[in-house]
Amino acid sequence: MMDAFMPAENRLRELVCSIRLIAFDFDGVFTDDMVYVLQDGSEAVRCFRGDGIGLQKLRSLGKEAMIISTEANPVVTARAVKLKIRCLQDVGDKRAALEGVADELGIGLAQVAFVGNDINDLAVLRCVGLPIVVRNAHPDVIGEALYQTRLSGGHGAVREVCDLFEEARVSQAGPGRP
Repeated sequence: MMDAFMPAENRLRELVCSIRLIAFDFDGVFTDDMVYVLQDGSEAVRCFRGDGIGLQKLRSLGKEAMIISTEANPVVTARAVKLKIRCLQDVGDKRAALEGVADELGIGLAQVAFVGNDINDLAVLRCVGLPIVVRNAHPDVIGEALYQTRLSGGHGAVREVCDLFEEARVSQAGPGRP
């Protein structure tokens, strides 16, 4: 596994290790931000299958993961159920929703990472301990991130974030220790 942490990035590693909850936007993060509209008006999206293994890694590290989406769409629910992660949809105020979940878990927003891609994620990106955006994020949000994925949304960005957490844990434990 390639070491994402260079010596100058020790602070990022420490920050990653302090995170207890990773929240993800759905459209443009789990998906490539495209939607297929079928004749009956239903929608379908394309997701990266490897995200499931990444989310399993987060669980094994004792990290909570969830989806927070502005839209209400059955396809988001179906994907969250398949991935076995919590999902909040039809959320008008993502920051307030995330604050509620953090309170429920007994953690502060400094212990939360959020992965977003567009301007409806700005308030959340600005309030969490580790703001992350995907490679193909809208230019208006890129400057808010402490980490930008190498991969685009829907093309392995979620898995990359999960791998980042695993790598930080392995790096923190030292050679030969889990």
